[in-house]
Amino acid sequence: MAAVWRIESPRLIAGLVRIVRDLDLAEELAQDALVAALEQWPGEGVPRNPGAWLMTTAKRRAIDLVRREQRLAGKLDRFGHQLAAEPAPGPEQLAEQSEEIEDDLLRLVFTACHPVLATEARVALTLRLLGGLTTDEIARAFLVAESTVAQRIVRAKRSLARAEVPFEVPAGPELARRLDSVLEVIYLIFNEGYAATAGDDWMRPGLCEDALRLGRVLAELVPGESEVHGLVALLEIQASRAAARAGVDGAPVLLLDQDRARWDQLLIHRGLAALERAEQLAAGPLGPYALQASIAACHVRAGSPERTDWVRIAALYEALARRAPSPVVELNRAVALGMAFGPAVGLDLLDQLREEPALRGYHLLPAVRGDLLAKLGRPAEARAEFERAAELTRNGRECALLLDRAAACGRAAGRDASANGGEPVD
Repeated sequence: MAAVWRIESPRLIAGLVRIVRDLDLAEELAQDALVAALEQWPGEGVPRNPGAWLMTTAKRRAIDLVRREQRLAGKLDRFGHQLAAEPAPGPEQLAEQSEEIEDDLLRLVFTACHPVLATEARVALTLRLLGGLTTDEIARAFLVAESTVAQRIVRAKRSLARAEVPFEVPAGPELARRLDSVLEVIYLIFNEGYAATAGDDWMRPGLCEDALRLGRVLAELVPGESEVHGLVALLEIQASRAAARAGVDGAPVLLLDQDRARWDQLLIHRGLAALERAEQLAAGPLGPYALQASIAACHVRAGSPERTDWVRIAALYEALARRAPSPVVELNRAVALGMAFGPAVGLDLLDQLREEPALRGYHLLPAVRGDLLAKLGRPAEARAEFERAAELTRNGRECALLLDRAAACGRAAGRDASANGGEPVD
């Protein structure tokens, strides 16, 4: 039942929102239909088309609700009378409605990810309406109180109503702007699952799966957008490495140390196909997501860590920096330059970022610096950087990894001191 709900609830809510123009009411009707299914399906069996069953039931519940709730009469009375006069749709009619339902789903995507909402509100509302997650599930995924998520969702719905955001897919230049917001939300959801910001778990695979599913749905809804396929390619390829990113004890395993036999070849194939589609659709230079997917593709195409084409990766990061400049992109470019041309080259770029306000408090800056310093044979400095990175991260698994690396550098520094006749460092 939970799986059916995850799959069908977005379409159900989207179809109901189009009719009632009210997110709260649409959700209530959808959940009423779910309750009915929980009551009937165990005895009668799951219908051949669960989504159609739920939609028909929800519409009938809407009629009952109209009759029951006088305060909603003004909004729903016309709808109730209309539905009461309609015969229940048969399978053929429902099949004909599928295209309309897909349009409804697209409208719901753009509504939930509207820029009028704060980022965390967009994420929460998207996971609730399109991911089919409960408030409790969203709260557990992001390690916040359930009441916080509930408030975010309530405020998001109020903001949409107050701003009179139309339940429609934007057109022209507005489409591109709003599409960026949609892609950003999906990518944020994936990233939180791929490398959890806080907590004891290194990854939250459920969030990755939700984001991947949303991305695939979006690619079906807007098949002509290169960046949508670029994002899907990026997510598919990144997800292909998920099983190898943690050891049996849950500890993180860095990219170059991963067992590549554990990379999911089906996801790699799907990702490379999506990247090819993005490249075909791009009218000019690749967009940021397609470029990141190209970088990820370099890794999965390499048969071993030693065969990784770091020169190409560095060039792709340079293109990404031109297309979508950011301190984080520069940080990643420093890593690529260090791998392609030596750690000193990477460190030169990294040191230019040390005063960057956006990276203050970002644990990966000292972590990367520590790695480059260690490769340059400066273990004492590397140790200090790893310890600083461990202080900054809020993820327990990552903190342990960084402290392990700091300890290894400390031992190396001690050996250096002994070899030079100095006092050993613990």
